[in-house]
Amino acid sequence: MLFVLSAPSGAGKTTVAERLLKLCSGLKRVVTATTRPRREGEAHGVDYLFMSKQDFEEKIEKEYFLEYALVYGNYYGTPREQVLKNEEHGLDSLLVIDIQGARKVKASYKDSVLLFLMPPSLEELRRRLLGRGYGQENLEERLKKAEEEIACAKYFDYIVVNDFIDKTVEALQIIILAQRLRREQFLKKSTLKDRDILKLLEEGSCRTFEV
Repeated sequence: MLFVLSAPSGAGKTTVAERLLKLCSGLKRVVTATTRPRREGEAHGVDYLFMSKQDFEEKIEKEYFLEYALVYGNYYGTPREQVLKNEEHGLDSLLVIDIQGARKVKASYKDSVLLFLMPPSLEELRRRLLGRGYGQENLEERLKKAEEEIACAKYFDYIVVNDFIDKTVEALQIIILAQRLRREQFLKKSTLKDRDILKLLEEGSCRTFEV
């Protein structure tokens, strides 16, 4: 399955994703490619796949990306091959991407699950962005963008308010487990060892619902 986690800048999606990946087995993050400069402490292939603008645009032409977008002057994109590799290994993929990317993924993968991480308030979001050291002009630009993105939350499958991180991560774990137990996914990836029960689920006749 494809789980897509999106949020306005400063809402805490990277921190939440890191916690979720440690606690949720069978879930692997797809590392986003970007043309933005590498920040101190970031590692290539771990935090992002850092590329030049020329390299990124060449890969766009080769349809290397599942989705891509231009955000604050830099490209961001999801490498298609990572998603396919996860599928081959029976793993669910976690994409931590922006709203534009989430829309494109949903258009291509109808069964993808869109998760929106909501800040508890605009004032709290402002406080978090100030804590990151953004200047006033950049801060106001990001807050305006956040308002537009929050308005898009109604098109997501789930909305989780990131007030207390432990509760946020727990809620996302519950959502992922529930999605894995949906009928289609259960039959596709069932760990049931009893072949008789599996045969009944797949081929048996249910008079109650089939009348």
